[in-house]
Amino acid sequence: MALGVCLLFDRRAERALRGLWDRLESRGVPTLRTHTHGQHHPHMSYVVLLEWDVDEVRAAVEALPDRGPFAITFDAMGAFRRGRISLVPAVPQDLVARQQAVVEAVRGTGAFVHQHYEPGRWLPHCSLAPRARLGQLPVVAASVYDILPLHTEVVRAALINSATGELWPLRTIP
Repeated sequence: MALGVCLLFDRRAERALRGLWDRLESRGVPTLRTHTHGQHHPHMSYVVLLEWDVDEVRAAVEALPDRGPFAITFDAMGAFRRGRISLVPAVPQDLVARQQAVVEAVRGTGAFVHQHYEPGRWLPHCSLAPRARLGQLPVVAASVYDILPLHTEVVRAALINSATGELWPLRTIP
């Protein structure tokens, strides 16, 4: 079970990403569409927490300055260990500073940060397929490159419990 501080995309990008999930699923590649509870949202996580108090985390993140919506472009596909396939963005100039501020804020609540989201280790990404097999990579790549580059706007932020899909909207975009 994990809680993410997540960036959510504009409707056009969300439709494109859900459409990509559907295309991959129809080609035999399991995606976030059907992973675990099936309630996943296209997103990019600033941080994933392994232990937390949701009210404290929410208050800490909402106390950060509202940095507002911003544009992001996904222009590559990444393959992480254990078959995790994701879209990889070009990184806007201030994205790393935003992520570091969020990590510091949630850590101040006593939350336990997943090691891959520590400053200096974080790789921004938008997950597609959590367990793709090596033989599925050509199918995934062909589907992904049909929609890239994907220009999107981050229009909101939320806390999302990955175990249940429960979402707590944030008033601001840190």
